[in-house]
Amino acid sequence: MSTGLVSGGPAEAPAQGWTLGGPPSDYVLGHVRAVLPDQVLDDALVAVRDGRIAAVEPHPAGVEADVDGQGMLCLPGLVDVHSDGLEKEQLPRPGAELPLEFALLSFEGKLRAAGVTTAFHGAAFEESGGRGMRRTLENARRICAAVASRGDDGLVDHRILHRLDVRCPEGLAGLRQRLEEIGGTAGGPLLVSHEDHTPGQGQYADRGYYERYLMGTRGVTEEEARAYVDRLIEDRDGRLDVREEALGWLGEQARAGRIRLLGHDPGSPEEVEELCDRGGAVAEFPTTAEAAKSAREHAMPVVMGAPNVLRGHSHNGNASGRELVGRGLVTALASDYLPSGLLGAALLLAEEGLTTLPAAVGLVTGGAAYVAGLHDRGRLEAGLRADLVLAEPGRPWPVVAAVLRAGSGGEAA
Repeated sequence: MSTGLVSGGPAEAPAQGWTLGGPPSDYVLGHVRAVLPDQVLDDALVAVRDGRIAAVEPHPAGVEADVDGQGMLCLPGLVDVHSDGLEKEQLPRPGAELPLEFALLSFEGKLRAAGVTTAFHGAAFEESGGRGMRRTLENARRICAAVASRGDDGLVDHRILHRLDVRCPEGLAGLRQRLEEIGGTAGGPLLVSHEDHTPGQGQYADRGYYERYLMGTRGVTEEEARAYVDRLIEDRDGRLDVREEALGWLGEQARAGRIRLLGHDPGSPEEVEELCDRGGAVAEFPTTAEAAKSAREHAMPVVMGAPNVLRGHSHNGNASGRELVGRGLVTALASDYLPSGLLGAALLLAEEGLTTLPAAVGLVTGGAAYVAGLHDRGRLEAGLRADLVLAEPGRPWPVVAAVLRAGSGGEAA
């Protein structure tokens, strides 16, 4: 596709010079392998005007670019729709909690190194402990505030994935208050994921995996782990009324268009059907192939974890991301807790022939943007944000060489 911006002679000089803070709003990137949604365009030229992609076309002979991509892959900026990495950055080891604002800046560096230009940080609306950073409503509010203060002004577009434990009354009250405070969907859809990590169903359908997790992280005996899980199940089974209230309220919000609802860990076609009935838009980390297949039959996008793909299997015996990608059931990959895993997992899928390179890259770019309801990014197409990543494919693992992210001029109208 030609726009006349770069044909017939040398490329126009950029409207402003390059700075250490980022690229100018106008520039031309040349001699790259541009990964489009349906093909790879070798020796391509990408023209950027006012922070948006103006053209992606073969690089004409004799045309100079402002930046020589040296044959590297040019991808859209990666979109991470589910990241709990900030929690881990804040508490790198037990008892060593760091200031949240510092942790966010530190984690931003890891996101950039991984080629992530849009990240949804999980803010858990629940009161629980036992899995790293203790999750409290106060921590959720602090994460929301820190992410809002950083927003889109830094090197990454920071956003929130609101995570609700549906058996936690405090979490439900806190999320109700949060939605009332922020209102509307300015800046894009408000993402909410509902989850229930009670052992014996969902992610831990086999409670033995959760018991072994406790033994490994807390150093308890097998008997102590079993007794703890017994008490946990008994306690949470006493909150089924809270669960019904939470799911009913979330359905009201989703059907009214106030939130984009994600169902966490659906395990059966019946659960997917229920999610669909309550206005759910996304199946997040389905635990079985049957649930993933049902979601796709309902035209619902499916998110799987990049670490699952890298390892070849789930850490707790659930569905394999590689298998589901090979069956064409996955729309997007999320980092879960490992940003560097996104591009590595995508290119591994292409390398192993489970999907094509454009489709694999789409799992961490356009597919992920679609999951989040963001239509202004994720593809190398004219009119979209010029969030660009240059990467060396590597054998076996890719390396991100540069991230050229659109500034304020690339914002969506």
